[in-house]
Amino acid sequence: MIEFFLNDQAVAVDVEPDTPLLWALRENLQKTGTKFGCGQGLCGACTVLVNGNATRSCVLPVSSIAGQRITTIEGLQGEHAVQRAWLSENVSQCGYCQPGQIMSAVGLLQQNGNPGDEDILNAMAGNICRCGTYPRIVKAIKVAAKTLQQTNGGGV
Repeated sequence: MIEFFLNDQAVAVDVEPDTPLLWALRENLQKTGTKFGCGQGLCGACTVLVNGNATRSCVLPVSSIAGQRITTIEGLQGEHAVQRAWLSENVSQCGYCQPGQIMSAVGLLQQNGNPGDEDILNAMAGNICRCGTYPRIVKAIKVAAKTLQQTNGGGV
């Protein structure tokens, strides 16, 4: 059994230690918001937060997160400033990459509460959007950053 905290709840999964976290989340814990994209950690669809850091779950062995804090898109509960900004800026088209994009944006804002364009582009560079909504993603992250600064002094 591998134990960790998922969206602030203690959980345990009985899987092989080298099982990618993505599959433990989707198949064992029914957290299907995290998507499978490339399976090589290149596209960003599988991004979750590990102790607040954006991490590709498709290449992360579940054994390496024992005792760690994992946050998935479900853990944001649709109420996070980034999710609200995604809606207000009409970011999503097909939506497949959006959970990974949002989790990367949340991770960025936890590290940098007032990112500039270059910061955003660098942090989001590994997240691929086939629909090409990159300008709206940048705008939404800026909107979320401003909202967070106004509501709680920049904390995420």
